[in-house]
Amino acid sequence: MKTFMAATANVERKWYVVDAEGQTLGRLSSEIAKVLRGKNKPIFTPHIDTGDNVIVINAEKIRTTGKKLDQKIYYSHSDYPGGMRETTLREMIAKKPTDVITFAVKGMLPKGPLGRSMISKLHVYAGAEHPHAAQKPEELKF
Repeated sequence: MKTFMAATANVERKWYVVDAEGQTLGRLSSEIAKVLRGKNKPIFTPHIDTGDNVIVINAEKIRTTGKKLDQKIYYSHSDYPGGMRETTLREMIAKKPTDVITFAVKGMLPKGPLGRSMISKLHVYAGAEHPHAAQKPEELKF
């Protein structure tokens, strides 16, 4: 019996749309990461990008548990001395709600070139509209 290894040319990619309204950030992100990685398919191969494209709508209506809105802090640095900036989750949802889901999913994917190709298949939108109707995405429920 031979072990099956998927080839990049043989992978068929589907498009899925996920509604983030009322969903918990971490639980939603881990399910999205599984689909992007391809772990929901029987042809999953760890070193090949076998995942599908995911469209997330209503990112501004994501919810969290506990006191994360005020206690979860995102850090960025300008590479200058004293250039550290802190932003709370509440501020991020108000300013850039798409980045909240993107950062959460990105942390759950492999690091390096493989993970960068997987995160490029994630499309996050703050509202209910998205420009990917031509791809005929299927609704994905968790």
